[in-house]
Amino acid sequence: MGNLIGSLRYKEPSTVEECDSTWESDSECDEQPGDEDCGISECVSPPLTGRCGEQFSDSSTKMKRSFYAAKDLYKYRHSYPNYKEPRLPNEYRNLRFYLNTIPLIPDVIFIEEILTKWKGDYDKLEHNHTYIQWLFPLREQGLNLYAQELTQEEIKEFLSTREAKRRFLLAYTLMLDFYGIKLLDKIGNVTRASNWQERFQHLNESQHNYLRITRILKSLGELGFEAFKAPLVRLLLDEALCRGTLPNMLHSILEYYVYTIRPRSLRRRLLRYAQQHYQPANTFLWGPPARRRGAGAGPGPILERRSGGDPIGLIIR
Repeated sequence: MGNLIGSLRYKEPSTVEECDSTWESDSECDEQPGDEDCGISECVSPPLTGRCGEQFSDSSTKMKRSFYAAKDLYKYRHSYPNYKEPRLPNEYRNLRFYLNTIPLIPDVIFIEEILTKWKGDYDKLEHNHTYIQWLFPLREQGLNLYAQELTQEEIKEFLSTREAKRRFLLAYTLMLDFYGIKLLDKIGNVTRASNWQERFQHLNESQHNYLRITRILKSLGELGFEAFKAPLVRLLLDEALCRGTLPNMLHSILEYYVYTIRPRSLRRRLLRYAQQHYQPANTFLWGPPARRRGAGAGPGPILERRSGGDPIGLIIR
């Protein structure tokens, strides 16, 4: 009923600005104390050569933000305000798949086989394009027409089923390993995996995986792991922006990944950090609109590196 009422009031946004509420309240009063690091662990490999922002590019290239991306992520963050439940009976296929009672279609593979036999099989994870919609379901249709969209009722059942959530977290760990990242704990802290150099080199040249990561982030939020998003996005942002290991991913991080995060305060923190290091500085598109800058607005918190050159840990003052 809530979604029905919401859909009656829903007004389709027509500009990027209407889609982006990140800077509506450009203050820190709604930010939680003690979360300065956005959940990122300090257990990260030492910085590579190079300095923040050095790798960036020709200011003569005029870029604009994507309205398609902004609108898509606006709908996601607002729980699909014009979403209509499928007419077909709700078969809870996503939940049943995660309970290991049905296989993914069309490959007829059970979740336990993926979790136990696919880890480290990077060729299979790279070249098979049917599993990702089953591992990370959404309330939107993907490329695998056999995968069923999530429904609100199925999400409720999933969130109350410990076995499904346990396997979902293992699936997330599987994909992080594929990307050269390690999950450190049960609250979402992440770091480089031991094979990060090889995997980052692959990821930097494998842009279809950028779409997969958008899907993974969205699915984390749908299935009870919203808090896991910011640590992953923060790590990827630092690798792309400051360490120069994932430069090809930077635009996807700023245009898509940051905007999967629902709390505005976390989006602001990530974007402020990016803005401080982005080069050329005058081409940064994701900061507060010009009308909200100026006298009285203040520059926002100053983010410093912690001792030891760790580019992940931040002090906000």
